[in-house]
Amino acid sequence: MSHRGTLTAVITTVLGAALGGLLVWRVYRTKRKRLPPVQEADGLPEAPRPAEDDSTDAGHQTDQPTRPLPREECQAAQFPATPLPPPPPPVPSSDELLAVTPVMVSSEEEWQRLWPLMQKELSVFPVLGLDCEWVSVKGRASAVSLLQMATYSGLCVLVRLLAFRGGGQQPFPLSLMEVLRDPHVLKVGVGCYEDGKRLTRDYGLSLTCTVDLRYLALRQRQAVVNNGLSLKSLAEDLLNVSLDKSLDLRCSDWEADQLTPKQMNYAARDAQVSIALFLHLLGLDTPGGGSYSELAARCQGLVDAPFRSRGDAEDRAPDGSGERRRRARKPAAFESPESSGDQQVPDPRKNRRKPLGVGYSARKSPLYDNCFLHAPDGQPLCTCDKKKAKWYLDKGIGVLQSEDPFVVRLLFEPSGRPESQQDYYLTAKENLCVVCGKADSYIRKNIVPHEYRRHFPTEMKDHNSHDILLLCTSCHAASNVHDGFLKQRLAEEFAAPQGCEEGVRPLEDSDRRRVRSAARALLTAGEALPQQRREELQALIKGFLGEERELTEESLQQAAGLETRIFNEAYVPHGLKVVRTCAEQGLRGLMDLERRWRQHFLTAMRPRHLPPLWSSDHNHSKFLRKYGEDLPIKLN
Repeated sequence: MSHRGTLTAVITTVLGAALGGLLVWRVYRTKRKRLPPVQEADGLPEAPRPAEDDSTDAGHQTDQPTRPLPREECQAAQFPATPLPPPPPPVPSSDELLAVTPVMVSSEEEWQRLWPLMQKELSVFPVLGLDCEWVSVKGRASAVSLLQMATYSGLCVLVRLLAFRGGGQQPFPLSLMEVLRDPHVLKVGVGCYEDGKRLTRDYGLSLTCTVDLRYLALRQRQAVVNNGLSLKSLAEDLLNVSLDKSLDLRCSDWEADQLTPKQMNYAARDAQVSIALFLHLLGLDTPGGGSYSELAARCQGLVDAPFRSRGDAEDRAPDGSGERRRRARKPAAFESPESSGDQQVPDPRKNRRKPLGVGYSARKSPLYDNCFLHAPDGQPLCTCDKKKAKWYLDKGIGVLQSEDPFVVRLLFEPSGRPESQQDYYLTAKENLCVVCGKADSYIRKNIVPHEYRRHFPTEMKDHNSHDILLLCTSCHAASNVHDGFLKQRLAEEFAAPQGCEEGVRPLEDSDRRRVRSAARALLTAGEALPQQRREELQALIKGFLGEERELTEESLQQAAGLETRIFNEAYVPHGLKVVRTCAEQGLRGLMDLERRWRQHFLTAMRPRHLPPLWSSDHNHSKFLRKYGEDLPIKLN
């Protein structure tokens, strides 16, 4: 080989090696960009490749060395973190909270515009500061005029309740009724439990989940007992806020067509201070500091507990005398629930006035045992309680088919069978309030009141457990108030005055009443009466007794003790008169009355937990098929 050939071979080899090295380096660099060495070393899954941009190709890549990504950046690139929700806003100070301007609500449209904002704030912090205002005339309280509700931000809604009282069956917005009875929204204030009883008595509004701030202050041991436990005292001692409780504001006209700015601010501050005290007593810096379950746990034993203390009725005396008397009492009058070792309250029978709903006797055992009765061929007939199911076993006319569920098969042919398996009496039912779902205490509610049902014909009284539902004591009391409205309408439609037997069956005899009053005046005043008046009274008594001679002491005593009430032979009880009038239209007339009461319950109470297949037309088609429209009605 010549020298020229050797040189050519060397140059060719060097150029080939250089080009090969360059190609290997480009491939290696591309791989490093696609997968950082840290990922390969740690065994992390390969990140998805981004879509290539048509405007960029390999020829435009820079030759700058690639910096390996740190581990944190690499993982963040592969697993993008879910955006964290913004932190809850801080709780405003008492001054900021009280500076929020209240909003007046006098119609359903105004409430519906405001409700979304209120609902949003309750989803952050499920607590409402609550208070009520009303007018007292000669010492007697009228219906509640104003309902104040404040959220954690200070937003305060002033609801003019009298504006919603109308002739309709549903005078209040459904969302307002539901937030008041919502068992997952705390309502806090001083005397809010008693305010709830007023709302139930006056409007049928059910207020649940209340917490009295006086109990909470005593439990937290932050109240200066010597200064009392009124809202004004708590605000001054704990928040350094002064509330204007002057007589002219407290006793102002809350039923006026237009409330003054002073009235609105006075009413709003009570609700706003209530929620500010709640936040302060629990030491919450942000509204996100506790869910409902956490807040309820910190108020354990205080939810829906009426505050009991000596002379509690004096605490809200409009003339302020209650505050002075309370300051003069010894601190022992405000006994903490913890100091007594339990949450028991004094015997309610010792109270001078029992709040509405408190006197109800709740059931001690479930109403529904959901036992089943089967026909001899195994067809399901109905559900029943265990006591009745065991009665068939004890009598030897049934055999036990199953323990769980408890099923008894009858050994005789029943008088009737369900027309289909989609029957109300075959469904299992829950032991809870059908309105709000409360399950720890409940009582039976007759959807068609007994004063009407008792007069129904036997055919419509058999198997009427469909119209007996479970309600908690609060919802039961509210339902009774709504029932009163419908009874009044029926009384007007059917000319059937309500009144008890003492007020309607006996009639007052005006002549006998005048004679009795005259005799009592002569016995008590005697010679002090003017001569002419005395002679008029004596003539009245003589004419009634049929005596011509001078009246004796014995005659006057007889006249003074006259019974002025006489028996009204034409008296017909309200319920009987309504049923009798409906029965003139036959079976359909009574079914219309039954349907009306059922629909009234659905409209007024808006139950959310009704048993399956419950209906306002229950059994009506069955009655018509079985008895016909011309069934002779025999009222009981």
